[in-house]
Amino acid sequence: MKVRVHNHWPPGHIRTPSYLRGKIGEIEREIGLFNNPEQNAYRLLPQKRHLVRVRFTMEEIWGDAAETPDDVIEAEIYAHWLEPA
Repeated sequence: MKVRVHNHWPPGHIRTPSYLRGKIGEIEREIGLFNNPEQNAYRLLPQKRHLVRVRFTMEEIWGDAAETPDDVIEAEIYAHWLEPA
């Protein structure tokens, strides 16, 4: 399933890498439910969130500057940061 990482910039403790925001990748696998680290960092009662591994091509991340466009990077991202692409 193709997904896009939300491209918003909320203040505070965010665990989604900035260079992936707004980029499209493909879910490689679901990892499971974990405490939301964005809430946990502020000692709030964290909600359980789905964590997934998303695969991005270097071309998607770096555009024409990608040295090897077909290489991939995988990142673990909480599902509340993703939307269908």
